[in-house]
Amino acid sequence: MNITVTFRHTEPIDSVRDYAVEKLSKLERYFDFPAEARVVISVEKFRHQVDVTLNLNGTIIKAVEETEDMYSAIDQVVDTLEKQIKKYLKKIRSRRTESWEQQIRSAEVEERIASSEQFIIEPEEMEAKPMDPEEAAMQLIYSNQDFLVFRNSNTNEINVIYKKKNGNLGLIQPIG
Repeated sequence: MNITVTFRHTEPIDSVRDYAVEKLSKLERYFDFPAEARVVISVEKFRHQVDVTLNLNGTIIKAVEETEDMYSAIDQVVDTLEKQIKKYLKKIRSRRTESWEQQIRSAEVEERIASSEQFIIEPEEMEAKPMDPEEAAMQLIYSNQDFLVFRNSNTNEINVIYKKKNGNLGLIQPIG
């Protein structure tokens, strides 16, 4: 990890620089790609502030801590960064897992198609009761089914009402 330490409103102190580099180097175990850290250490009267900006493959993670002791400010900022890095990596891993699962599912479907294995379509008979769309919506809401086939009493056509992923209902009506 490339670590740059800058002092503001104070003289550079090697022991503080070394301590900051040592603490930030421990974060390097969380990632296997090049990272860059910029540390700005500033002092104003009794306030010691440590501002760290991490660049992880284009993702910026920033933390700022302020205490009366420089070393404790460095410790606190490293703890904050560690939490943020763990959260970031967890997010990245969950995205990879989801995408991997989708690839496996699509590969299984392609494999079944390639092996000329036929999908079994099981016919199911349903009685399309005449009702208006509002009544069909009420019946669908109170049932545990995902869709309902009915004969629209207004148009005398077969319609399908279904539950959408966003919680709304959709209605399929024939054209013409």
